[in-house]
Amino acid sequence: MKHNFGAGPGILPHEVLKQAAAGVIDFNGTGLSILEISHRAPEFEAVLNEAVKLVKELFEVPEGYSVLFLQGGASMQFAMAPYNLLPEGGKAAYVESGVWANKALKEAKNFGEVEVVATSKESNFTYIPKDFTIPADAAYLHITSNNTIYGTQMHAFPKSPVPLVCDMSSDIFSRKINVADFGLIYAGAQKNMGPAGVTLVIVKDDILGKTGRKIPAMLNYQTQIEGGSMYNTPPVFAIYVSMLTLNWLKSKGGVEAIEKENKAKSAVLYEEIERNPLFKPVCATEDRSDMNVTFVVNNPEHEKPFLKLCDEKGIVGIKGHRSVGGFRASIYNALPITSFYVLIDAMREFAEKNK
Repeated sequence: MKHNFGAGPGILPHEVLKQAAAGVIDFNGTGLSILEISHRAPEFEAVLNEAVKLVKELFEVPEGYSVLFLQGGASMQFAMAPYNLLPEGGKAAYVESGVWANKALKEAKNFGEVEVVATSKESNFTYIPKDFTIPADAAYLHITSNNTIYGTQMHAFPKSPVPLVCDMSSDIFSRKINVADFGLIYAGAQKNMGPAGVTLVIVKDDILGKTGRKIPAMLNYQTQIEGGSMYNTPPVFAIYVSMLTLNWLKSKGGVEAIEKENKAKSAVLYEEIERNPLFKPVCATEDRSDMNVTFVVNNPEHEKPFLKLCDEKGIVGIKGHRSVGGFRASIYNALPITSFYVLIDAMREFAEKNK
């Protein structure tokens, strides 16, 4: 058995993989594969409608918001957000809390002024910036809820006088949020919601159409809303697997139930990192992520031997990002807590051998 701690594309529920595999052969008894069925067919329209319904139900999305399934990943949203929200000659505010936040603010500079209101770059992003001032004349404030590379997470969101835009790619559907606090939420599906190839967007309708600029149809949220996420051929299979995954999440008790599981998983691993003399955490304690746990060895010479031991025990995807080094255990929804006990046992065995 493999224990998949990979940062993304992340682990999917086994039952979802079985359902998706069956749909590739014969989708819902149609005699056609989900890969070849028309996106205009009523069978797929039902899939898309169910996916939208599940997002609204699981996140209790209020009236006045639209749910979209788009392409291009979060990286496309780095441009789409300012294209649709930042007026010509206007200003946007950004919190720089990691590499992806930095990429987002760089993209926004193509559309107007960008004010970096807070950054943790000087510490290699080991904490979440706090106590910053949000300019009231900004078109929006952009934040990143969880930093996959560095293992930090916003455990409380800023109260913003301007629309709050959030990249939730690596912790979407892992914990309860209040959608009404945000103007725009976007997330690549490939961590907790589905496979790579589709991006979820939840946008408040009344913040759109105010930039005074012409926007190409494919990059215009209003066009995509009017087209029901089908202005062009949508990523049919990715939406189908996302719908199955959201149904799986609902069957487990929804976001509130999975949040408790995720906190339990992160708690046992952080406890071992603190206890074990060979390892140490990377990030500020109050900002440690419940999705991506980063840690290193006290002796760099132990890194490769520990990775070898992990490989022998079926633990995959544990190697840290090159920006941080060490190790990273991603706690996505579908990874059971039993995999964490396997990792903890490996850490204890390694410590015993290297006293």
